[in-house]
Amino acid sequence: MIDTTFSRVDMGSVAESVLRDLLPEYRVLRYTVPGIKDIPGAARRLIDMGCEGLITLGWVGPAEVDKLSYLAMSVGLITLSVLTGKVIVDVTVHEDEASDPRELKEIAVNRARAHAENLAKLLKGGLDALRPLAGQGIRQGRPSVGPL
Repeated sequence: MIDTTFSRVDMGSVAESVLRDLLPEYRVLRYTVPGIKDIPGAARRLIDMGCEGLITLGWVGPAEVDKLSYLAMSVGLITLSVLTGKVIVDVTVHEDEASDPRELKEIAVNRARAHAENLAKLLKGGLDALRPLAGQGIRQGRPSVGPL
């Protein structure tokens, strides 16, 4: 897993706890980098070390430059996933998702937990692991909206 010092919530500890509980037979590595632009390079290093899947935990500030940094990071992670064939679950919290700090923390914690559970399912269950949940309007960090 990769998290950042820029984040205002320790999402890495949340995800790490979930992964250690759900994947006791796996070695869980945690790599903390300064900010989201550092995540793709860190992800490549972990893949080169033999990681089968990754969860990245990024925090995006409210300024336009932050959003552009997120876009660059996202493209980097998508490219890395395509080129390596590895599962990369990107967990991102945008600081302007909520104005109340308590709500923002709740979003971050819930999103980190839910996506760590998703990564565990994908690593253990393979391609079909999330199929039963397809089209269900499930949200991570916010209430699910249900299917149409």
